[in-house]
Amino acid sequence: MSILPLEVILAGVMMISLTLYALMGGADYGGGVWDLLAWGPRAKAQRELIAEAIGPIWEANHVWLILVIVVLFTGFPLAFAVIATALHIPLTLMLLGIVLRGSAFAFRTYGTKEDRTQRRWGRVFSIASLVTPLLLGTVLGAIASGQIRPKDRWVVTDFVRPWLAPFPLAVGLFALVLFAFLAAVYLTLETEDPELQEDFRRRALASAFVVGPVALLVFLLSGTGAPLIRRGLSESWWTWPLQLSTAVFATGAILALWTRRFHMARFCAAGQITLILWGWGVAQFPYLIVPDITVFNAAAPAITLRLLLAALGSGALILFPSFYYLYRIFKGQTAFKTLKDQSK
Repeated sequence: MSILPLEVILAGVMMISLTLYALMGGADYGGGVWDLLAWGPRAKAQRELIAEAIGPIWEANHVWLILVIVVLFTGFPLAFAVIATALHIPLTLMLLGIVLRGSAFAFRTYGTKEDRTQRRWGRVFSIASLVTPLLLGTVLGAIASGQIRPKDRWVVTDFVRPWLAPFPLAVGLFALVLFAFLAAVYLTLETEDPELQEDFRRRALASAFVVGPVALLVFLLSGTGAPLIRRGLSESWWTWPLQLSTAVFATGAILALWTRRFHMARFCAAGQITLILWGWGVAQFPYLIVPDITVFNAAAPAITLRLLLAALGSGALILFPSFYYLYRIFKGQTAFKTLKDQSK
């Protein structure tokens, strides 16, 4: 017999998957942002580095988002139905952004090398990379805002107001800034060219100093935009340890970037984003959609939850070794060389 209820375990699986998507797929989106903002005499080399870094892995990273959707659809069908109905506009736009981004990246990589064509597909890729995480954060902010109110399993709120509000839009901006920061940190480890490393080190530092004010804006807007989240992040016993730990990771990332300890910077940046996500998740628990739908009243029958967990366990035996092999092949050599150089 499980120590935790099946519903809680599956909610934890969704949080883990969302965290992995942020740490992997989020960095891909951030790479698209820096592709759009590439400048200076090394702008072309910056874009080539971004394409080389995300090329082997960007499609695989979407597995984590797909896993979140599958667990939500199968394990919590009521929550899935309400979210897909109430937020169908930003979700549809987000899916279009994912498709356009991937298509543009493929066409730019494998299509004609004519400058005009490259610029056109490059703009589509970059703009889609900017808009998609903005919409993803907006959706999460709308879910936490308490403005989506189902009645007798029907959504009775309109389809615009819950997400076109200051708090969800601020959360979207926060997600965008975090992903750009994470991508810049990761890209310092994707090259051995000191000039390119310096380019992305400066971008990482600049975006790191933007994260703080945007986080403060989200927190201030949560007072009226998401009061339950605000209470969870300000009144719970775990609030101060969480905020202190997040601040330690954020400061550590900045110091590591300043001293050019890029592996440490990557570790701290990933830790910072992980704590931010889990702080939000714990503050919102047990609600899947604030304030009416929880992991308990939206759960599928117990037999469905057990079968879903069994399928997830079986799939993990294939998925995690495959991801390890993928990253080992395409990322291991660069990481090993960088670590060797820093140890000299």
